[in-house]
Amino acid sequence: MSMPFPPAPFPLARPRRLRASPWIRRLVAETTLTPADLVWPLIVHDGPEDEQPVPSMPGVSRLSARAAARAAVRARNLGIPAVALFPNVSTVAKDAVGTGATDPDGLVPQLLALLAEGGVALVEIGHTQAEAVSAIGAAAGLAAVLHKDLGGRPR
Repeated sequence: MSMPFPPAPFPLARPRRLRASPWIRRLVAETTLTPADLVWPLIVHDGPEDEQPVPSMPGVSRLSARAAARAAVRARNLGIPAVALFPNVSTVAKDAVGTGATDPDGLVPQLLALLAEGGVALVEIGHTQAEAVSAIGAAAGLAAVLHKDLGGRPR
């Protein structure tokens, strides 16, 4: 029996002989994804409600600082080693230089203090905020360790 199309060369075509049974699929698997490979994004708001649905993202909610701290502890218990914080502060606290993020009574320092209480490790990912966030974390009782990325920027 002839094939209607000639087989494509590798890697466009991948022969199935190496994936015939579950044990061989595990053996030749190229990628393994575990909770340790994940970062849990937390959108945090400065309002009193524990959760505020995000209308443009069904199933996603902004969390209060306390609810975010609980979610970070849950992430740690699930084996997820890091959370990425996305603070959603009121427009009154926003300006061109980000003073709302460094306000000692603001959302970010409050959240860092709550995370420190729960013993959750916070990993700073963005290089442009590394120094400012390290100072805020230190004020909240967290030890900051900065490492240089491949571009020589502190993270």
